[in-house]
Amino acid sequence: MINNKKIIVVMPAYNAEATLEKTYREIPFNIVDEVILVDDHSRDNTSQEAKRLGIDCVITHQNNKGYGGNQKTCYTEALNRGADIVVMLHADYQYTPLLIEAMVYPIVNGLFDVMLGSRILGKGALKGGMPLYKYISNRFLTFAQNILMGQKLAEYHTGYRAFSRRVLENTPWLRNSDDFVFDNEMLGQITFGGYQIGEVTCPTKYFEEASSINFSRSLKYGIGCMGVAVKFFLQKKGTAKFELFKDIKPLG
Repeated sequence: MINNKKIIVVMPAYNAEATLEKTYREIPFNIVDEVILVDDHSRDNTSQEAKRLGIDCVITHQNNKGYGGNQKTCYTEALNRGADIVVMLHADYQYTPLLIEAMVYPIVNGLFDVMLGSRILGKGALKGGMPLYKYISNRFLTFAQNILMGQKLAEYHTGYRAFSRRVLENTPWLRNSDDFVFDNEMLGQITFGGYQIGEVTCPTKYFEEASSINFSRSLKYGIGCMGVAVKFFLQKKGTAKFELFKDIKPLG
């Protein structure tokens, strides 16, 4: 704990047997109270490896629910277990657990409601192995989204995130997609609610065992992200209403 705040790390996992131990061993347990791993019906021994490592809570989906569906299980369980701050850490070691303290302290101290680990803030994205087409699309999408959503974020597409309990309790993420666009829909809802978002530089690591989506799914994801931004813009302007932002009451 930090200042009596219970910190839970959630790990959405799919075929992460080879990288799970390295990821888990770097978690700073001097501040992290519990770890939850949700295995989204992996084809390898991810769940067995998680249990061998002694992870506090291991949940195995009997059917693949998708990246967004996995996160829904993660956050639901974390809230049920009394988390004050929830950190999402991928089990494939693409994001370093060594940044968890930097992600958590700004939330504990009331500076931000959400923290993102951005691969773009530094200069190492391409050197770290990010494919050029993903880097270009990331920069284009982020630029367009910042304009439409009135933000100045360095990146909307990182999977390394930390949330305060009040954000998770007051954001309707359960109605979001079960696919990869879940992340973007959630950020759109958080921004619509007026919560403060901070960012820290996160090293980029792309390697054979790290999970990644192919070009066609990346294209589908990009279209979905632009859809979120356009809906956000139209609803803020009062020209349309969308289920995505229903019942969200902006702070203040």
